[in-house]
Amino acid sequence: MFFLYQTIITITLAFSPLIIFFRILKKKEDKKRYKEKFCFPSKKRICGNLIWFHGSSVGELLSILPLVQELEKNKSINQILITTSTLSSAQIFKKFNFKKTVHQFFPIDSIFFSYKFLNYWRPTIAIFVESEIWPSIFKILNKKKIPLKLLNARITKKTFNKWRRVKKFSDSIFQNISIAYPQNDETINYLKKLNVSKIKKIGNLKFFNNQQSKFSKLDNIFLKNMKRKKIWCASSTHPGEEIICADTHIKLKKKYKNLLTIIIPRHIHRVSKIVDEIKSLDLNIVLHSSRPKKLDNTDIYLVDTYGETKKFYQSSNIVFMGKSILGKGGQNPLEPTNLGSTVLYGPNVDNFKDTYKLLNKLKVAYKVNGVKSLTHSIDKLIANPNNKKNYLKIAKIGKKILNETKDEINSLFDNEIKKT
Repeated sequence: MFFLYQTIITITLAFSPLIIFFRILKKKEDKKRYKEKFCFPSKKRICGNLIWFHGSSVGELLSILPLVQELEKNKSINQILITTSTLSSAQIFKKFNFKKTVHQFFPIDSIFFSYKFLNYWRPTIAIFVESEIWPSIFKILNKKKIPLKLLNARITKKTFNKWRRVKKFSDSIFQNISIAYPQNDETINYLKKLNVSKIKKIGNLKFFNNQQSKFSKLDNIFLKNMKRKKIWCASSTHPGEEIICADTHIKLKKKYKNLLTIIIPRHIHRVSKIVDEIKSLDLNIVLHSSRPKKLDNTDIYLVDTYGETKKFYQSSNIVFMGKSILGKGGQNPLEPTNLGSTVLYGPNVDNFKDTYKLLNKLKVAYKVNGVKSLTHSIDKLIANPNNKKNYLKIAKIGKKILNETKDEINSLFDNEIKKT
């Protein structure tokens, strides 16, 4: 099975120039940095001990940045490398200032590139985030005796079932993980079945509010316009959910004439289609990229840029999380709740059941099923906003998880140094 996997990677590599070309055209690839994926680094590996973190995209990156800030205080750590796979995550990283930390794109998962990457960066330990499982690099990490950790691990039922279809192959991959730190009890159960020998639950790092909101605020003109509006936000929406939000807006506007609905689609390449759908309902829509000075007659404010979601969470006390009514699995609600927003969500949140269960208990999240219940819940929350004291409990949970994770990683790192 591993041979077949490598064969597929090799065949894909033959078409890589064409793939890269089209990705650059679609603005999904950095034309100056794409070579990093072929192990042509753009940053220098300095002397000393290095800790390597890998997360796929924006969500994983943001979850580890507070931890990285803490780890930079450890004098034994000379350099921290963060790799991600997406252009959007690389753009987000640029907004932060680190002394020891550099960013590179994750290499293509072939034996050749895995060796080339690890020979250059020579990490003391490797920490992969959430559900980032890569057979080739795992195999080479094990051969080089570089400890591999799976942090904030998350395995869904769907992912688990896929791995179990190739049991021998999956066992050979997951046995390379020296220790896993799962987000929830469901993941603990799946990790045990996937041949991970050591598991320790600390909690979900995304419970921690990294306080980076001070670096990302909406401009004063926009904030001034916001003050005159009743606002709610729909975030990470998927196909079909924008229309649900627009219909909800129409119903609510009968009562709230100054209502503004902010929609942040999960994938901004869908923006033109969303605009056409909303205009067909005779609603006024404005794109965030147009930087409007006035919002007097605006119904829908469509965010068509990456990396600014938090700005809008700060301006809205009510956030509907998408991929939960029409999509499957849901989206992580912790970022808006960390910023003091009440979260509304649909019935399809299987990937975050434990998180929503806790947020329901804390009375900062409520389930909706469609336009009628979404309209009712928003109306209720506009009239009676949630008690902000509820959110202090989340902050305490997050701080505890961050501190325990930091202590754990520092201990693991220091133990590895002693061995050398």
